[in-house]
Amino acid sequence: MAKNKGSRIIITLECQCENQKNTLKRAPGLFRYTTTKNRRNTPHRIELEKFCPKCNIHTKFKEIK
Repeated sequence: MAKNKGSRIIITLECQCENQKNTLKRAPGLFRYTTTKNRRNTPHRIELEKFCPKCNIHTKFKEIK
């Protein structure tokens, strides 16, 4: 029998580096990470600092729908 996931949901984090004009990009386009979060502990949208291989720097990744 399958186990119920409960309050954990899958979210997508998208790079916000395209707003920064002073970065040297390797290739055009966006980069996204997929992760999970607990809906009860973090009901708001999360924002994490992660590495973007397109920009070759650490940037903020915001949760999208």
